[in-house]
Amino acid sequence: MAKAAASTTSTFSWEGTNKLGKTVKGTTTAVSIDAVKAELKKQGVTAKPGKIKKQKKKKSGKKITTNDIAVFSRQLATMMKAGVPLVQSFDIVGSGHSNPSMAELIFKIKASVEGGNTLASAMAEHPLYFDDLFVNLVDAGEQSGALETLLEKVATYKEKTELLRKKIKKALTYPISVLIVAAVVTVILLVFVVPVFKEMFSSFGSELPAFTQMVVEMSEFMTSDGWILGLIVAAIFTAFAETKKRSRKFREALDRFYLKAPVVSGLTRSAAIAKFSRTLATMFAAGVPLVDAMDSVAGASGNIIYKKAILNIRDEIAQGTTLQTSLSQRLDLFPNMLIQMVGIGEESGALDAMLSKVADYYEEAVDDAVENLTTLMEPLIMSFLAVVIGGLVIAMYLPLFKMGEVVG
Repeated sequence: MAKAAASTTSTFSWEGTNKLGKTVKGTTTAVSIDAVKAELKKQGVTAKPGKIKKQKKKKSGKKITTNDIAVFSRQLATMMKAGVPLVQSFDIVGSGHSNPSMAELIFKIKASVEGGNTLASAMAEHPLYFDDLFVNLVDAGEQSGALETLLEKVATYKEKTELLRKKIKKALTYPISVLIVAAVVTVILLVFVVPVFKEMFSSFGSELPAFTQMVVEMSEFMTSDGWILGLIVAAIFTAFAETKKRSRKFREALDRFYLKAPVVSGLTRSAAIAKFSRTLATMFAAGVPLVDAMDSVAGASGNIIYKKAILNIRDEIAQGTTLQTSLSQRLDLFPNMLIQMVGIGEESGALDAMLSKVADYYEEAVDDAVENLTTLMEPLIMSFLAVVIGGLVIAMYLPLFKMGEVVG
């Protein structure tokens, strides 16, 4: 698919007279003042000399999210179904968007389409927001003459995958946030509270219990050399992040661990199967050949182990093997339910419908896994907090209890 060079667009305010001689004003996104004049001329408006001015770009701190892309796809499909021309649809959707960054992206796509590119080519100029799967589906829609239908499928796909991502994020956010709070509270107790008790204990003149002495020594370390521990922790997290970013072998080892870890393996597998089924169903329904679709499906799987398996399946299908047969050779990754449903779909010619049902099932399985994981983690987290925070409190009160026994 050929890509045209992206043009820098700007927003221009203008003032002119229409065919009735009335003064009209407005704004237009274009690459130059001459382009604005040409656009106004098409609309029957004569620009007044010196009244076309380039507007300063508005600062925007809002990122373009997956939800923004999904809403954009849904709105564009709705406009086209209503008979609104594509370029005019961009104006309507872009002008009414609450996120200036997304509005700017829409107008850039509009300018590219006005320059003679297809919608798929215009979107391919922005791979950060429109991946290969998105571009391929739009391209298939343009070639088949069913662009609005394909845009609706893309919107549905984006919405469901974003919902799946949020569910997985929810499962991880709760325990991590609680552990961070516990760490912060522990540091505060060791740095600010324990030293107060230490001064009080020094006036007793007696030997402190071993547990209390250990906590006091930890407090002394945190007060004097705690920054060293902070640097070590920061270095570990940084090294982990950088290694994950740069090393494919490390990412593969992590993904393999997620598939075998007792607590998260079920969630990881269900999420991968849901993504596989949903992506393949969407691609197949768009008329993309099965072999070609597998590249996008592999990229969307979210797990390197599944990605490698799907690429191998692609090669086997290209040699004449059925999808069901290829999947059945990998029972450690693909469940029997998926294999049977794929077989039914291939025999009946309704593979996309069968895969959609599988995706629905495993998306619900992810939801259940998130709830189960949260339920399982709550008592573990509470026990951890009780041991850590409660242990510090007990250590501080042990000398008081000992002194009470002596007095008694």
